[in-house]
Amino acid sequence: MRIGIDLGGTKTEIVVLDAGAEVLRRRVPTPRDDYAAIVSTVVELVRSAEAELGATATVGIGTPGAVSPATGRIKNSNTTCLIGRPLREDLERLLERPIRLANDANCFALSEAVDGAAAGAEVVFGVILGTGVGGGVVVRGWPLGGRNAIAGEWGHDPLPWPRDDERPGPTCYCGRQGCIETFLSGPGLERDHAARANPARAADIARAAAHGEPTACETMERYADRLARGLAAVINLLDPDVIVLGGGVSNIEWLYSAVPERWGPWVFSDRVDTELRPAVHGDSSGVRGAAWLWPADP
Repeated sequence: MRIGIDLGGTKTEIVVLDAGAEVLRRRVPTPRDDYAAIVSTVVELVRSAEAELGATATVGIGTPGAVSPATGRIKNSNTTCLIGRPLREDLERLLERPIRLANDANCFALSEAVDGAAAGAEVVFGVILGTGVGGGVVVRGWPLGGRNAIAGEWGHDPLPWPRDDERPGPTCYCGRQGCIETFLSGPGLERDHAARANPARAADIARAAAHGEPTACETMERYADRLARGLAAVINLLDPDVIVLGGGVSNIEWLYSAVPERWGPWVFSDRVDTELRPAVHGDSSGVRGAAWLWPADP
C-alpha cells in the first residue's frame, strides 16, 4: 500500500492506495502557522490510517516549496513556518521509515502522468492555477526535481513578451515585480478585473463572460492571452506532449480552446501539437501523486 499526503495551506489530506485503488481518504485543517502541530498532524494521519487498515505503507508527501539540496530543509514555501525546517528528517524520525517528499505541483503532474489526463505521455507539464501558480515536470513517469529542486517553477518567471501596460507588473510575494503568478493566479485574475470593474471572484468573472458581459469578456481575453504567452514560453523550453491544468482557475472550460488558439504566434515552430487538458483527478491529483512517489507497492 501507498500513503499520499497533500500538505496544503488550509487543509491536509491523506489518501491510501492499494494497487492503484483508493481505500481510504481523510482531510483535516492544516495548523498553518505552527510547525510542530503540522508535523503532529501528518504523523497522526499516517498512524490512524495504518491502524484502521491493519497494514504499514510507504509514505509520500506533497508540500508547498521544496527540500533544498544544499541544506535538506524546506525552502520557497508559502506556508512560511515550514521554511528552514527539516520536515523530512522529523517525519522519518517519528514514523521510523524513509519518507519521500516533493513539491505539490510535481505531485500533481505525477498523478496526471501516471493515470490521469496525460497517462502514457513521455513529457508532461502540470500547472496549478490557484491561490498561486505552480508547475511540475514529469519525464517518462518520474518527476523532474532539478539540481536546485526548482524545476517547473514557472510562476516566478516574468510574464513573457509583456505589453506596455503590463510593465513593471504587480509586486509578488517573492519580492519581484511582474511574475507570472501575479497575473495568472486566481487572485491575479480577480485583481486585474477589479482595476476596471466591481470586485468579483474568478468563477463569477468567467460566468459573466460566458453570458457576454463586456468587462468580464475583456478580463478573460487578457487572461487567456497571458496564459497563452506563459505556456508558449514553456513549450519553447520544454516541448511537452501534454500540459495539464489544475487549481480553481482550471475549471474555466473556455480556456482549453481559447489558449491553444492564442499560443501559436509565440511558439518557435511551424505548428503546435502540444495538447492542453484539464486534470482528470481534480483536487485529488496532488495527494494521489504524493502516493505515487513510491513507484512500487512494498
